[in-house]
Amino acid sequence: MLWHVYIIKCCDKTLYTGITKDLKRRINEHNDGRGCRYTSGRWPVELIYSEKLSTKSKALSRESQIKKLTRQAKIKLVNKFN
Repeated sequence: MLWHVYIIKCCDKTLYTGITKDLKRRINEHNDGRGCRYTSGRWPVELIYSEKLSTKSKALSRESQIKKLTRQAKIKLVNKFN
């Protein structure tokens, strides 16, 4: 099964990056206030970026890379994706 690295935009315009095996379920969890502490008060959220990776290790590594980017660099990544 593939892993997804994703970026969501919260209702306050902040960005959150995470990983999951089931992207649809995870976005629903974020929107139900059950996703994580950071997004629990910032929903609804909108999926703005995702990429698929073959292993959890690769997904964690990519998540770490994305989290180190500036907001501007994340937006540039999202725009390149779209």
